Amino acid sequence: MSVNVPNYNAEVAPPEVRGSLVALQQLAITAGIMISFWIDYATHFIGGTSQGQSDAAWLVPIYLQLIPGIALGMGIMFMPFSPRWLVHHDREAEARKVLSNLRNLEQDDPLIELEFLEIKAQSVFEKRNTAEKWPHLVALTPMNTFKLQFVAIESLFTTKAMFRRVIAATVTMFFQQFTGINAVLYYAPSIFEALGTSSNTTSLLATGVVGVAMFLATVPAVLYIDKLGRKPVMLAGSLGMGICHFAIAIIFAKNQYQWATHKTAGWAAVAMRLELISEVWPLSNRAYGIALGASSNWMSNFIVGQITPDMLNNISYGTFIFYGLMTAGGALFLWLYVPETKRLTLEEMDVVFGSVGVARADSARMREINREIGLDDALRNMGIRTDNERSDSSADENSRSEKREKIEVET
Repeated sequence: MSVNVPNYNAEVAPPEVRGSLVALQQLAITAGIMISFWIDYATHFIGGTSQGQSDAAWLVPIYLQLIPGIALGMGIMFMPFSPRWLVHHDREAEARKVLSNLRNLEQDDPLIELEFLEIKAQSVFEKRNTAEKWPHLVALTPMNTFKLQFVAIESLFTTKAMFRRVIAATVTMFFQQFTGINAVLYYAPSIFEALGTSSNTTSLLATGVVGVAMFLATVPAVLYIDKLGRKPVMLAGSLGMGICHFAIAIIFAKNQYQWATHKTAGWAAVAMRLELISEVWPLSNRAYGIALGASSNWMSNFIVGQITPDMLNNISYGTFIFYGLMTAGGALFLWLYVPETKRLTLEEMDVVFGSVGVARADSARMREINREIGLDDALRNMGIRTDNERSDSSADENSRSEKREKIEVET
């Protein structure tokens, strides 16, 4: 779901609001986590908080989880196939109809025709790229589709430049998990109990506060990541979390045997717990690169979930030192290895990662396809410059610049 929902969202959303919807999805995730924490806190009082507490205190939260799951399962039955999937499987008439319904426009509306041709151009591009690299897997049979996943992932490791992108995507997601945020989310009550909170009620209250802090911290990241850039936002977050980890470790080490007389220290520790992988790939490798980054994310998530309880039991405050060091390591990796991707074109991304020509070849193929399927004509009819015209203009400008430089050197 974590991969397919964003993909479906991107494929059915209008281009002009696609980015906003992706940001809204992240806010919705943190809002859902926050609400679930406070539901746990509220139901904890059913039947009291002592020995006579009702079983409903823990059964109600479990049953409530079924409601959104059932609603999602039933709602999926009424959701249309994405227009992109339909076009890719040669069901163009259905794709036009679905696109028309999604945009609330007639099928012959110029905007529907334009978006349909853009979707078709991307589909043709992917098919031709597959035909060139793996001609024996062109037919869309179940077995070929299965084999294609493996050979496509393998292609990400065949060149040094592409492997650099693999490292940037997968290691970034690895460090993202090892900041320890999911360790806190999964085991927050246990962590806060270890920090000296006096009761389960207080631990659940502190967990709810973490949910609020996480939700509020997401807001500026969503608002400013395109303005400030990816690296500054990630570096600021990494350094901030690392400092908090080390501060908690110090407080924990000094007071772990005397929380009853140092309650303020415990609450100080509680208060401190507080798009890259999709941008670094050329068009021909993007889907598989994103999948590889997502797999790194969830494998690291699984490891964190398994090791955290044992770490808390065996090394206590050493757990926070470990996550602090990992967060600092992640910040160092971002600083030294990961480039800033804000506003970079695919061609510029090639230069950054040392694979000049990959995105340029992809762009040339896409321009050829745009001419073939009539997308350029549709754009001209709407008074919009085509990619070919923009490319020619850019080439002319580059040529003029080269001539000016040559004249300056000669003079």
